[in-house]
Amino acid sequence: MRLDTGSTVRPRSLTAVRDGAPVAVPDPERLVHLQFRRFAGCPVCHLHLRSVVRRHAEIEAAGVREVVVFHSAAGELREHVAELPFAVVADPDKRLYAEFGVESSYRSLLSPRAWWPVLRAVAAGTAEAVRGRQKLPSRTQDNGRLGLPADFLIAPDGTVLARSYGEYVDDQWPVEELLTLAERARTVRT
Repeated sequence: MRLDTGSTVRPRSLTAVRDGAPVAVPDPERLVHLQFRRFAGCPVCHLHLRSVVRRHAEIEAAGVREVVVFHSAAGELREHVAELPFAVVADPDKRLYAEFGVESSYRSLLSPRAWWPVLRAVAAGTAEAVRGRQKLPSRTQDNGRLGLPADFLIAPDGTVLARSYGEYVDDQWPVEELLTLAERARTVRT
């Protein structure tokens, strides 16, 4: 079941894979951008997250906490996300995916809109791996390679202020859209 804008997310404490720190969702003091991505080392996810890293200071200044969920085990994720400056959460049983209505589908890769982003991400990821800056994903993934992205902007009281369920592998909020949504949320709340 998909969540709609205006739905309420119950409070929970997730665990960051990098350091085991608790991650409150919702965060009592900030907006949370809860991102659902695919598997550890996913080239398209990695390319997108690099754009988030480049603008992380702006995102934090906008009062937003980044929390990224992958459907891989924590041990496998650690080696791919060690340098990310925000919380990454493992959900190998896909419990959060189910709760938030995030799906897996062949259409994530079959859509013609996915082909160029996949080629670009694989080329960039391969180049980074050759330089020793990135580890390639495992050949097999316990939860598969399929998955559709999803983004949620959650207020401190748990209200879903905005949400997007991707239709293909690279259909996620760009940073500019996230900042616009955060500004709107701040304007409405004041």
